[in-house]
Amino acid sequence: MSMETQSADDGASETLEGMGRELGAAIASSPVHERFVEAQAAVEDDDEAQALISEFEQERQAFTLARQNGSATQEDLRELQATQEELHSLPVMEEFLESKAELQGRLEAVNEAISEQLEVDFGGEAGGCCQDD
Repeated sequence: MSMETQSADDGASETLEGMGRELGAAIASSPVHERFVEAQAAVEDDDEAQALISEFEQERQAFTLARQNGSATQEDLRELQATQEELHSLPVMEEFLESKAELQGRLEAVNEAISEQLEVDFGGEAGGCCQDD
């Protein structure tokens, strides 16, 4: 590769990386991302939510171990689901989950817009060489 070609490639890479940083900054400053960050902080600051998150995580770990050794019961699963439902019913968690889903939807739309131009699933398949369908 000649020096001219390498310099042109370096310039194009820098431009693409700069555009990527601009896109990231635009997403970070978007209302949908700001809503998500605020909702996440609210969950982190909510004592009741944190207590239920800890309880749910403990129950999930216990259920996973019980399932691995064959001792998990339907009642264990119901208890885990009940704790999750209780957690998700907290207003602070409802807001967090809604904002997370909205942000994920927006990011999927951005991925689709990029993928459409590249004619490849940028977020899903661009990194793999031999994927089965």
